[in-house]
Amino acid sequence: MRIVTFGYQTWGRKTLQALIDSKHEVVLSVTHPPSDHAYKGIWSDSVENLAREHGIPVILTEKADDALIEQVRAAEPDVIVVNSWYTKFPKELYELPPHGTLNLHDSLLPKFTGFSPVLWALISGESEVGLTVHRMDEDLDTGDILIQKTMPIDPDDTGTSLVLKTMELIPDAVGEALDAIESGTATWTPQNPAHRTFFHKRSERDNLIDLSWPAADSARLIRVLSDPYPPAFGYYRGQRVQLLEAGVSAGRYGGTPGRVVVHGDGAVVVTGPEAFRGNNQGLVLYRVRTDDGVEHAAAEFFAKGGYVTDSVPVA
Repeated sequence: MRIVTFGYQTWGRKTLQALIDSKHEVVLSVTHPPSDHAYKGIWSDSVENLAREHGIPVILTEKADDALIEQVRAAEPDVIVVNSWYTKFPKELYELPPHGTLNLHDSLLPKFTGFSPVLWALISGESEVGLTVHRMDEDLDTGDILIQKTMPIDPDDTGTSLVLKTMELIPDAVGEALDAIESGTATWTPQNPAHRTFFHKRSERDNLIDLSWPAADSARLIRVLSDPYPPAFGYYRGQRVQLLEAGVSAGRYGGTPGRVVVHGDGAVVVTGPEAFRGNNQGLVLYRVRTDDGVEHAAAEFFAKGGYVTDSVPVA
């Protein structure tokens, strides 16, 4: 089949590579221009470079306008394949090929529609994650499902390790989807809207520690936000502190959320709902980093005691 791809960043590149390695013909690659945006720079492997290396015509654009639609029409695709596309995809475009448009979304739809689904799934405490190939329709990530690949979340997975693992699902998922369409055996499963969950784009605010969370959830947030993602953070004695490594205390700690107790190998932060009752385990911080880039052992850094806060204290 003749394929037109729309893709960006490492997800788009891995999808293009899978298509190049398949028996199908990639007749056009559409991608966004390079960006200085912090998030887009995290997984920034070039779709454009890979396409040009293989002699595939490339269009660089921020949006799908009328001129682009006509260029895609001229390429006569049997199907469009999309992975990591940042702007609106008009109906005239996604319905253009005879077999429509396939979108790849790295969650088990209908859960975790929207943005950064792998990070949100891990933050949420899910036991598994995956990749969905679905038909594109007028809403975001809501079209009928063709293929789903599932994988367990390991106890020591970070956001980085899990994103990389889910990317490895792309070749098999794309291959099975296209084979099913070409052979006429494709089975489309409508999504149940009652099971849909939507997650917004992540920003710096989403990395701020929330002292009302149970310690296990806060420790997982810190683990999720591994390099190259911006780390979790809080405030201590008026300065911003990045939280790099944490765990959960064996014992229970009560009092006021945020209070730091240096104990054993780490600094234990009182946290969780109704902390005053003393029923909660504490968040144990092991390593932190100040904004000057210097890392510190938490037990030494918090030796003076006091409070970790989720806002800059007012003098």
